[in-house]
Amino acid sequence: MPSTLSIEIPSEIAHAAKMTPEEMRRELAIHLFSIHKLSFGKAREMAGMTVCSFQQLLGSRDISPHYDIAEYDEDLLTLSKLGRL
Repeated sequence: MPSTLSIEIPSEIAHAAKMTPEEMRRELAIHLFSIHKLSFGKAREMAGMTVCSFQQLLGSRDISPHYDIAEYDEDLLTLSKLGRL
């Protein structure tokens, strides 16, 4: 079982932000991803969303997927080695 870290947010803050705990967790995940502190997979996991849903959410906020040409070339090479191209 993975360990968890809890932070306390006063209920007044959540009320002022008009956000549920789930929405706050999702916003934190998006922010940490956007500043390159979390990978896509970890941010998606933290947000509690599917891959497709998280991609769509990031796209709706104009947040890039952090996927550059070097990573693309590496993926192509890996797929070629696996016989999947």
